[in-house]
Amino acid sequence: MKKENNINHYIDLHAHLDGCITVGIAKKLAALQKITLPSAADEELLSILSVPDTCEDLNDFLKCFDLPLSLLQTEESLEEAVYLVLSEMERDGVIYAELRFAPQLHTQKGMPQETAIQAALRGLKKSPIPGNLILCCMRGDSNQKENLETLELAKKYLVKDGGVVAIDLAGAEALFPTENYEDLFAKAGEYQVPFTIHAGEAGDADDVKTAIHMGATRIGHGVRIAGNEEVMQLVKDTGVFLEMCPTSNRQTKAVEEMSAYPLKTFLEKGLKVTLNTDDPAIERTTLSREFQYMESLLNLTEEQKKQLLLHSVEAAFTSKDRKQKLKEQLLF
Repeated sequence: MKKENNINHYIDLHAHLDGCITVGIAKKLAALQKITLPSAADEELLSILSVPDTCEDLNDFLKCFDLPLSLLQTEESLEEAVYLVLSEMERDGVIYAELRFAPQLHTQKGMPQETAIQAALRGLKKSPIPGNLILCCMRGDSNQKENLETLELAKKYLVKDGGVVAIDLAGAEALFPTENYEDLFAKAGEYQVPFTIHAGEAGDADDVKTAIHMGATRIGHGVRIAGNEEVMQLVKDTGVFLEMCPTSNRQTKAVEEMSAYPLKTFLEKGLKVTLNTDDPAIERTTLSREFQYMESLLNLTEEQKKQLLLHSVEAAFTSKDRKQKLKEQLLF
């Protein structure tokens, strides 16, 4: 007998804009810009925009970003994409979301980073649910100038709610260690720009330790601290939140064996865990499905699901007023 699911409102704190471009959204963005898509058939487009369950590794996964990124190189398309993505999330029961994107990846046609941010903000303003933007700096060996510009713009546009609320560090963690970005995030600390850092996904537990020492209040993924008592204790003691994304971790092979997925273990050890989508269009998932997945895989209880959502409220880069409203909306 299936357990009754009383959860029908969700909060997504870790969703990449370019990983949220579904077939429907891609068609609308292409029509808006008079771009011809590689195929008119939904099934073929789906196979280009998403990975099947036979996904081999992170490289297979990353190929799926090429098409959505090509559709997000104008002001109009960015504004519309933010609106459409948050509209799809609302239909899934999401009541608040933080969308993240790297402005430097939207300059292929000459659009400045600042213009990209302004466009995304306009999309946010007309969206049906409250949301905020996290600006991603990217790991790499020749983009220090672009990362610094992203940080400066985050400082310029920073608000408590309804706009840019934080920065992130995304990209190839295994190739470009977190410690390489200490100066950048020290400056973020000086500017009082909150930040999360992708760590413990393709890298190891030490990356998470480094990110925490650098001042991150949230960690993107963090799954690879499992089994490392020292770093798990550090996460617990510092009250840092983990932004966990199970389907993503399965597809990119961040976790070897999903039956041992550590979300429930972390919860039981008192770590502050949140449940998110990462790249829902690429993964063919939604946040409601992620909750169902964890319930069926780990036998997650209703109380534990509520705990995840309360952690999300607490972790959100938003105002106290917004957090109070979200708690009221969850109505446990």
